[in-house]
Amino acid sequence: MAGVEERAPVGIDVSVPHSARIYNFWTGGKDNFAADRAMAQAIEGAIPSIRAMAMANRDFVLRAVEYLSREAGIRQFIDIGTGIPASPNVHETAQAIAPGSRVVYVDNDPIVLAHARALLVSNSLGSTAYIDGDLRDPASILDTPQLRTTVNLDEPVALLLVAVLMLVREEDNPLAAVRSFLDKLAPGSYVVITHPTGDFDPPAMKTVVETATHGGMTFVARSREQVEEYFAGWEFVEPGVVPVLAWRPEDRPDDEYAAYYWAGVARKPG
Repeated sequence: MAGVEERAPVGIDVSVPHSARIYNFWTGGKDNFAADRAMAQAIEGAIPSIRAMAMANRDFVLRAVEYLSREAGIRQFIDIGTGIPASPNVHETAQAIAPGSRVVYVDNDPIVLAHARALLVSNSLGSTAYIDGDLRDPASILDTPQLRTTVNLDEPVALLLVAVLMLVREEDNPLAAVRSFLDKLAPGSYVVITHPTGDFDPPAMKTVVETATHGGMTFVARSREQVEEYFAGWEFVEPGVVPVLAWRPEDRPDDEYAAYYWAGVARKPG
């Protein structure tokens, strides 16, 4: 695989695993490197079904965006921690329902940036933008011209925080960062969150956290109660915070606890 390593964009340290590239590996993508694959396979040793869990998380995102577009009438989306693009993307799903939908993608990985610029293309009615930004610095995202010219924060927006809060340590105060975003959104806005948890299999998740930490990655698993704190003051869309497989599935899963994520969608009152 040495040839793949040599094609890494200039300035990227491919010796350090990155969450977006690990996820890309689990979902069948090719934009990953030896360190990413090694970490992905080590985690897979602790949770053999992790690939199916990653796909379950992705499927939830599409269900949530379809709900927001079709039933809630949302036409603006901010997707923080978007990862390497994989069709169907958020804008493709939203614009298939409402062609004028506008989507801002946010990530802080140069490889994601390179792919986003090439693949996240607007249609003739809607628009997309990409911001190189960090969840831990809300102002660096909310105050950018790309965001302000793509979405109108005085109108309802859906904020997507999908499998990204796990990358923020408690000492970096993720609750405060999320609140900074939510406070800026208009009444009638929505927030969508998924988060890995140790609630379903504590020993396996403990191993995953230890493996990630040993490999130089931040990975935080949180309980249902901790995840619910991010929604404080907002009105849950039924069925509330539930296992990701149990949030409005097309077909009832055999085991709703088979994917170790909590998921929820909530609306800002007013």
